[in-house]
Amino acid sequence: MEQKEKILQIPTEYISNIFGKFDENIKKIEKTFDVEIVNRGEDIKVIGEENKINQALRTLNELTHLAQKGELITIQNIEYIISLVLENMEEEYKKLHSDFICMTAHGKQIKSKTLGQKKYVDMIKNNIVVFGVGPAGTGKTYLAMAMAITALKNNEVNRIILTRPAIEAGEKLGFLPGDLQSKVDPYLRPLYDALYEIMGAETFLKNMEKGIIEVAPLAYMRGRTLDNSFIVLDEAQNTTPEQMKMFLTRIGFGSKAVITGDVTQVDLPLGKKSGLTEALKILKNVEGIGISMLSKNDVVRHPLVQRIIQAYEKYENKKETKR
Repeated sequence: MEQKEKILQIPTEYISNIFGKFDENIKKIEKTFDVEIVNRGEDIKVIGEENKINQALRTLNELTHLAQKGELITIQNIEYIISLVLENMEEEYKKLHSDFICMTAHGKQIKSKTLGQKKYVDMIKNNIVVFGVGPAGTGKTYLAMAMAITALKNNEVNRIILTRPAIEAGEKLGFLPGDLQSKVDPYLRPLYDALYEIMGAETFLKNMEKGIIEVAPLAYMRGRTLDNSFIVLDEAQNTTPEQMKMFLTRIGFGSKAVITGDVTQVDLPLGKKSGLTEALKILKNVEGIGISMLSKNDVVRHPLVQRIIQAYEKYENKKETKR
């Protein structure tokens, strides 16, 4: 196939951000599209087959838009934009940067980083109950927390309630040292971590003392009616069907609930059904309930996490085929 070349102009102030450390971003683009990219000041020359050049140029264009908005470009950005270019969906990517959810205590904007995340956030805005289901690293819990804090700041709710079932990887609370609070704290630690980052430790602790924010094991929800609250149930794959039904029937007037989980990481005893899996089947057509299925494409952690998830998916599929 005949080799061609095209030139794209990128302002010099964005070059280092787009190219990355030791040109790692550009090397990824070159390898994916089988092109050569040469930097000549503001002129970026792309050499290769015409259709491959065009795909590389579209990727570089999207990265330039990101750089112009002041975003620090990561390898995750590169991989995601490449996947969208391959599916001719990169125009959709621009919608992600039109709005943001809130600011962290350190002034960083929290916003959707993938199209799947944007659909999830929009679903939370437009429904009373939302299930956010997907693998590790897709931002399910973090975005739900950000939405909860935004709702509290906007006076849409009076309090935030965060809860988790106290079951993890076969361990039981009775075997852990300390009183009840120190027994349950390790299970709730990821929720505290997210709140510290978004609100700042001081604001979080003040709101905890006032009862505006409550972080508690799922068992504490029994017998309560939660009005004017934003409730996040995390690690919902580890609920039993009875616990899930109990939780869903706590929701009162003026409340919103987000249930997050990963159906591939159930830690319940063998033979026990997951309440999340059952609820997804029972509630899929109920008005006011949204179900957002995030995938490995929505992973916003290190790209290696995405590859680990893919490897496990292949392994599980092979096991299913053998069965």
